[in-house]
Formats: sequence, structure tokens, C-alpha cells
Amino acid sequence: MADPTTAAAEISQAATQAPITGAVSGAQSVATDLAPAAANVASSVASAPPVGPEITSGLIVDGTLDVLIAFSVVTWTLILIKGIQHLRIGYHNRAYSKKFWSAKDFQAASALQDNQGPAARIAEVGFATLLETDGGTTTHDLEHTGERQELLDRRLRQQLQKERGSLESGLAILATIGSISPFVGLFGTVWGIMGALTNISKSGSANLEVVAGPIGEALVATAIGIAVAVPAVIGYNFFIRRNKVVWAFLDDFAVEFGHLALKTSFLIKRAGSNSASASRGETLVKKPALKSNNEDLETNGVQV
Repeated sequence: MADPTTAAAEISQAATQAPITGAVSGAQSVATDLAPAAANVASSVASAPPVGPEITSGLIVDGTLDVLIAFSVVTWTLILIKGIQHLRIGYHNRAYSKKFWSAKDFQAASALQDNQGPAARIAEVGFATLLETDGGTTTHDLEHTGERQELLDRRLRQQLQKERGSLESGLAILATIGSISPFVGLFGTVWGIMGALTNISKSGSANLEVVAGPIGEALVATAIGIAVAVPAVIGYNFFIRRNKVVWAFLDDFAVEFGHLALKTSFLIKRAGSNSASASRGETLVKKPALKSNNEDLETNGVQV
């Protein structure tokens, strides 16, 4: 016969373990039911294509190539325009310098016509200033303040600055393109490599045939950036050198013009003054002739 105390302990232990066992079995059943759903969610997330990075990298690479092509067009256009400009400037400066220094005197040089180029424009400004100050000016303002030499130097310096600004136009664009084009190409290359690595991870293969193609295509952006930068830098350096030569020529011409004006006491006769004097002289010559004719008529009349 069993002990009543022992039987009561066994009954209480069984009653305590029954809820725990049921809870464990219920949790196991719930976990078993959720496992397939979690597996399906994980597989769908893994199989989802990386649409965002792929589209972004493609757009950025294409935009980078378009920007570099635009830079190249602007570079070659500026090189062509500046080259034609310097050819014309060199031709006109040589032609006017030959005509100017072949003139008989400073007055004859002021009468030269059909002149073009920076040197001719500087001389025209100088001659116009000398004519303006001939006999004094009636304008009293800051622009006409000072002596004739000061006014002439000021006008020549202002015209030199205008010519320098014309020569420097466009060079800042060449310098900018030559500086930033390699970095723009490198930016496109980085994004292209990111897209290529994403495609390689999707394919699940790291063979050379899979890696070399996308990476090589991405490096094209850097190559194009360097190809755009090299002509821009060469053109910028070339035209800077040519500008220095032209500036030296114009500075020397302006200084020599001032020296010649000083020798003439900053006086230039106005065009047409000689013809006016000649016409006045003819009038003076004709008047005595008329008088002599009248005297002859009077004499003849007395004789009659």
C-alpha cells in the first residue's frame, strides 16, 4: 500500500508540469507555422533586383559623358575662335605699324585711313585726345582734369586695358575645363564601378570575363575626361603666351606714341585746316587781280 504523502506529491508535480509542457508544445507549433512565412519573405527580399542603385549609376555615368562632350565642344570652339583672333591681330598690328613708322611725320601719321587692329585703335584714341585738347577744352569735369600729357597717358592706358580684356576673353573657360574635366570623368568612373560591382554580385560570379567588361566600360569616363582636359590646358598656355607677346608690343607702341606726341608739344592740326588755309590764300590772291582789272578799265575809259 502506497504512502499517502508520496502519492500527494506526485499528483502535485504532475499538475505543475502539465501547463509547462502544453506551453512548450504550443510555442513549437507556432514556430513551425511561422518558419515557412519567414523563409518566403527572406527569399523575396534576396531575389528583389537593386533597382535604385542601378538606375542611379546609369544616369550619372550618362550625364557625366554628356557633360564631358559639351566641354570638348566648347574647348575646340574657343581654340578656333582665339586662333583666328590672334591671326587677325598679328596681321593688322604689323600692317599698321609699317604704315605708322613709314609716315613722313607725326601729323602725316594722324591722317592714315582704313586702319584696323589694337595698335590702330590705340593710335586713334591718342590722336583724338590730342585734337580734343588742341586750343584747350571747354569741358570741365574729372575726365578732362590734368595737363595734356596726363590726359593722353590716361586715355592710352584705358585703351590698353580694353584691348587686354578682349585678348583674355574665353581663357578663364579654358582654364576651368582643363582643371575639372579629369575629376568629372573620375566621378563618372566611380559610379560606373559601383554599378558594375552590383551586377557582378547579382550574377554570383567573379571570373575575369565577368569583371573586366563592366569595369573597363566604367573607366572610359576617366579616359574621356583626360582627353578633354589636355587640349584645354595646351590651348590656355599657348594663348597666354601669345597674349604676353601682344601686350608687350602694344605697351611699347603706346610709350613711343607718347614720346612722339611730346616732341610735337601735344599739338595736332585738324584735318582740313590746310585746305581751308589754301582756300583763304586763293581768295586773297584773286582780290588784287580784280582790282587791277578795274584799274585797267578805268584807264581805258579815260583814254576813250
